[in-house]
Amino acid sequence: MATLNKFTKTLSIDEKAEIKEKFIELDANKDGFIDLHELKDALNQVGFKLAGYQVREMIDEYKGKQLTAFQGKLNLEEFEALCLDLKSKDVASTFKTVVSKKENLETLGGMSSISSEGTTHSVRLEEQLAFSDWINSNLGHDKDLQHLLPIDSEGKRLYLSIKDGILLCKIINHSCPDTIDERAINKKNLTVYREFENLTLALVSSQAIGCNIVNIDAHDLAKGKPHLVLGLLWQIIRIGLFSHITLDSCPGLAGLLFDNERLEDLMKMSPEAILLRWVNHHLERAGISRRCTNFQSDIVDSEIYSHLLKQIAGNDADVNLDALRESDLQSRAEIMLQQAAKLNCRSFLTPQDVVNGVYKLNLAFVANLFNNHPGLDKPEQIEGLESIEETREEKTYRNWMNSMGVAPHVNWLYSDLADGLVIFQLFDVIKPGIVNWSRVHKRFSPLRKFMEKLENCNYAVDLGKQLKFSLVGIAGQDLNDGNATLTLALIWQLMRAYTLSILSRLANTGNPIIEKEIVQWVNNRLSEAGKQSQLRNFNDPAIADGKIVIDLIDAIKEGSINYELVRTSGTQEDNLANAKYAISMARKIGARVYALPEDITEVKPKMVMTVFACMMALDYVPNMDSVDQNNHNSSASNSN
Repeated sequence: MATLNKFTKTLSIDEKAEIKEKFIELDANKDGFIDLHELKDALNQVGFKLAGYQVREMIDEYKGKQLTAFQGKLNLEEFEALCLDLKSKDVASTFKTVVSKKENLETLGGMSSISSEGTTHSVRLEEQLAFSDWINSNLGHDKDLQHLLPIDSEGKRLYLSIKDGILLCKIINHSCPDTIDERAINKKNLTVYREFENLTLALVSSQAIGCNIVNIDAHDLAKGKPHLVLGLLWQIIRIGLFSHITLDSCPGLAGLLFDNERLEDLMKMSPEAILLRWVNHHLERAGISRRCTNFQSDIVDSEIYSHLLKQIAGNDADVNLDALRESDLQSRAEIMLQQAAKLNCRSFLTPQDVVNGVYKLNLAFVANLFNNHPGLDKPEQIEGLESIEETREEKTYRNWMNSMGVAPHVNWLYSDLADGLVIFQLFDVIKPGIVNWSRVHKRFSPLRKFMEKLENCNYAVDLGKQLKFSLVGIAGQDLNDGNATLTLALIWQLMRAYTLSILSRLANTGNPIIEKEIVQWVNNRLSEAGKQSQLRNFNDPAIADGKIVIDLIDAIKEGSINYELVRTSGTQEDNLANAKYAISMARKIGARVYALPEDITEVKPKMVMTVFACMMALDYVPNMDSVDQNNHNSSASNSN
């Protein structure tokens, strides 16, 4: 709020974590906001007990002074600011108690001696338990994890199990297969330094698949900071669960369309919204009049789950409705979960999680049910499917945007960018302050929404021109209409500008870095290291076998490449294997590469440029390797 700079008090890490958790739960449609009419309930849930008239006065002040970025809504930052305002006025004398004494929270410190700051964090025990159980079930057979799994039944060893980085790499590959080349993972002779390399590889790879890792680094994971570990694990697991809720993976989703809808309408829906429609589709087919509107309060009595399980189960699965005969909700939830076990889908939930309506875990439970037993009839033909299936390029751009922390989460480029709001956030990251937010329509009125969204898109094009983007033939209407070719042209230039802006800021020369300088830098680095490889430009066919990238990695970090793993035949298969190794090794040394191996083998000049630019950026980051290596070697020698 306006008086924020006058506050003398601050929110602790625990309080912020609790506020964020409640905010996510209250954000029912996952658009990154809570409505002002929900403010009283939201404040109640984080421990601020206010009279109705006090909340109404707040809402009137917000509306009257237009204190929120989006009319009638609060984003997380604004909600935190309000909580800080109330805390500073001692409105909630019990706030700290509410945060730290909740039944399903436990206060934990870091898991290593390094964590000596004296800080503690609130950890949701149900998440700790659920994620540990999921890991045991899905990765318990992996021979590389025998020294770590199974995690104990209470999940307390979860944070220690993450410490060497191997498990985290495996979790990422389970959610998004082949993201990390296993040859890049350090599996033997694990010094602290080699564990740190694994954690860096996992963290940068998680960003490449769309995780937002702001304020998380490998040191945090090595220290076993529980709230950060759980937050990252949830993002990775969620991405894996949601990756199958697509027409490509499940063509039967087309059967969920209403009579007046097209495939594009399905693409515009969030995975959560699709799951809700899927649940209600099966409730209707089961002849049940009740409908599900959320995965919190609507599912606590297990009734919807019981009917859903019965409907999607085959006749030979022996799934029944016995749970509905039990009046005690927790006992009923247990019987319901026993039915889920018959479908091999008893994952993520305990009976208490059902009764408490824990959003994340119930969402994961339903997504897992969908992935294993969609129960949808595959249509004979889906008209227009080819034109809306996500391409590799689109997926890369979407992952990049989501890793930037944009709100709302981008599910489909052409609908989620059509109002301009995500584009403005990206412009603001590339060049802070460039967006005049007073010109931006953040909320859309029913009568003028089409014009307001178009005005946003026109302004987005104007901003691109300010940054010297090549936008000939691109108008705001094209973005608003979701014109694929022209939208992608703008997105590429946004990603290019972001990459080069990071590089220019790190170089700190006062001049923007241009692509010609990147090529020159690559060749200088290769020559200095005595490598034979050279790069002519980003269209150079020599890029296809991956060796230039591999040699550059070894030039940046001498001895990091195992050349026995590099293939030399030049076949398409061997080139792809080299490219996979190159991408993972680049991420392992800290290069935030979003490109895919195919971008190298097919010599896609746009994405190839970003690969080299990300590695060039490493030259301008303070080199802590020597310090870390000395410290880690010292630690290793002391432990021997």
